[in-house]
Amino acid sequence: MLTIENAIAGKRVLSTSSRKSQVFNPATGEHIADLPLSTNDEINAAVASAKSAFPAWSNTPPMKRARVMFKFKELLDKHAADLARQISREHGKVHDDAMGEVARGIDCVDFACGIPQLLKGEFSRNVGPSIDSYSDRQALGVVAGITPFNFPAMVPMWMYPAAIACGNTFILKPSERDPSAPMLAWDLFMEAGLPEGVFNIIHGDKEAVDAILDHPDIKAVSFVGSTPIAEYVYRRGTHAGKRVQALGGAKNHMIIMPDADMNQAADALMGAGYGSAGERCMAISVAVPVGDKTADALIAKLKPRIESLKIGPATDKDAEMGPVVTKMHRDKILGYIDKGVEEGAELVVDGRGFKLQGYEGGYYIGGTLFDHVKPNMSIYRDEIFGPVLSVVRAQNYQEAVDLIHGHEYANGTAIFTRDGDAAREFADKIEVGMVGINVPIPVPVAYHSFGGWKRSLFGDHSIYGPEGVHFYTRLKTVTTRWPAGIKSGAEFTFPSMK
Repeated sequence: MLTIENAIAGKRVLSTSSRKSQVFNPATGEHIADLPLSTNDEINAAVASAKSAFPAWSNTPPMKRARVMFKFKELLDKHAADLARQISREHGKVHDDAMGEVARGIDCVDFACGIPQLLKGEFSRNVGPSIDSYSDRQALGVVAGITPFNFPAMVPMWMYPAAIACGNTFILKPSERDPSAPMLAWDLFMEAGLPEGVFNIIHGDKEAVDAILDHPDIKAVSFVGSTPIAEYVYRRGTHAGKRVQALGGAKNHMIIMPDADMNQAADALMGAGYGSAGERCMAISVAVPVGDKTADALIAKLKPRIESLKIGPATDKDAEMGPVVTKMHRDKILGYIDKGVEEGAELVVDGRGFKLQGYEGGYYIGGTLFDHVKPNMSIYRDEIFGPVLSVVRAQNYQEAVDLIHGHEYANGTAIFTRDGDAAREFADKIEVGMVGINVPIPVPVAYHSFGGWKRSLFGDHSIYGPEGVHFYTRLKTVTTRWPAGIKSGAEFTFPSMK
């Protein structure tokens, strides 16, 4: 049985912990690896290694750091399919979806390659008599990332490439569900020439999270996960004096206006609702057709598409959707479907009975569609994180907008329409962090930044892109005057240009 190691001080290290978690292949239910949950001593060793490596790495010229990043990107491109296979084996998503995840992660590495330009400060000459002023963005020190199961390669790459390129050293605690992809990426980073101790990986559960949040030598923490845990991470981390960005949950709505192309809208909802088995924080889980005629037309388009959804393991090249990540999560999703029926929603397509011959042990659920969902129902209020799409009918545009504004989450949203006025009004006025106009999953490209509003984000900074650079650095402003410009005598008034 494979035992997954930590990565500390440039070496893979087998944990001595007696506490272990099991890693499963969701497609088969097979137990494929053991994951020791790191001890406090091992976490402290990783932090000590990162702290020791920080002075030399932060003083390395940005261009030299960028060269390591370029080499890392080259190796990621070369081994993209290997990373995708690791993702599929432990997460369950189909191969093409896993390849897409890797590609979006590499985009963030690509952005980090431009770090010499991104760290440039500002300079002003003669702000006063013979006085110059300039600003500089400097690394924080040891920083950490705590990442979820749903994007085991991409979400860590939202964090550590920018942090490391900026001159920080990094501690990653990936999900216990699918830890192998980050380990492969670590191997490639070491091959690219990253110095020992700059990037460390420790595995663990809540005990490891708390150790990271409390450790005095860790200056900042990035987190992606559910809203209750994001809020916990933010409160505990900031209480310990750390800078924290904590991205939480979502319940993303897509408004379908009467003038929308129904085929395009239905196709968009299929990918956005059922891609990656709905295990995306940017999945569309609520469709809001405006008017009953629009709703009826949309349901008529969606129902046969969902019923013919090709579900299978990543090894099936025709599969469009794989299993969910664990048996426990599958059972939770099934419970939500049961609850939706109890609460009176109309179950148009029922995915509870799906079985795949030869893969009876896998964690599969068929695509599920509810109609006539009401805002007081749990399937509407809660983030299910599975292949369950709810249709909430609105009688007009304002009612649809009010639904979105009434929800606690505000991560992403979309509108499908041919009306430019409606689209512009929606983009300008909707109170959501990421907006799509005829784009169902508006995840920003790597040179913009990702982040929701309300209870989808805790902290002042979104993640990756320019916001990532700002999060992982702090601003220093220097004012200089040289002896030739200094008048004799003490100055007791506050400096001004008057």
